Amino acid sequence: MSHDAPNLDFEGSTPYEDYVKADVLTHLQHTLSDDPGEMVFLVTTQVMELWFTVIVHEWETAARALREDGADGGDGVRVATDALKRSVRELEALNASWPPLGQLTPAQFNSYRSALGEGSGFQSAMYRRLEFLLGDKSASMLVPHRGAPRVHAELEKALHEPCLYDEVVRLLARRGYGIPDAVLGRDVTRKYEPAPEVEAAWTAVYSGDQNGELARLGEALTDVAELVWRWRNDHLVATRRAMGSKTGTGGSAGVAWLEKRARGNVFPELWTARSYV
Repeated sequence: MSHDAPNLDFEGSTPYEDYVKADVLTHLQHTLSDDPGEMVFLVTTQVMELWFTVIVHEWETAARALREDGADGGDGVRVATDALKRSVRELEALNASWPPLGQLTPAQFNSYRSALGEGSGFQSAMYRRLEFLLGDKSASMLVPHRGAPRVHAELEKALHEPCLYDEVVRLLARRGYGIPDAVLGRDVTRKYEPAPEVEAAWTAVYSGDQNGELARLGEALTDVAELVWRWRNDHLVATRRAMGSKTGTGGSAGVAWLEKRARGNVFPELWTARSYV
């Protein structure tokens, strides 16, 4: 046998399988209808969940790095910016999940929609953690997960922790920008609301050194915010095509709820400050 040939003889599973768990991943698809399109819907949704998991990991990494910035000489802003930049590529991959679903006609979607029963992406715990990290907090969103102790505990922990943007605002305060105690000490279990002092801080950052670390952090956050907005709009368009204005799966308001979500800005003062630079 040539020394250049790969090793094909393993006892038990392959090292690849041991690491990736491909056999587990590729046997998690249990369709509930006879429609061949359901497999695409199911796999795409599972892929989305995996991307949510990676992105949550990146944003939690960024939040922790910002919180620890300066401690023991650590360069938290650089670590956070790098994590955010990675998440931009991951968000692009996540958003690319919509085209396989975006061409569904109402008849095609209806052919297996009943298989979803009360199921809805609205109930995704990992997506909820993603939204919590963006500052969109709501204690009521823990209710669907009361029957799953581990998931509920993880969400409750995320609810009570500062969101990614809270850590950004606290960093701005430590860097000398005038952020009031009311903002720094806000109830982090509630939805983040914009503050004029935070807007003024970003105006000052963007009016200064464009290559400074805070400006680069701001641009990485803006890239994230833009792609989250695109995700929400692509979700809205795909849903409109598949089901019009009918009530969503799981009893949600469907398109009406998605339209409301699509109007919101993530990291709001980063957008409004641009009018004053």
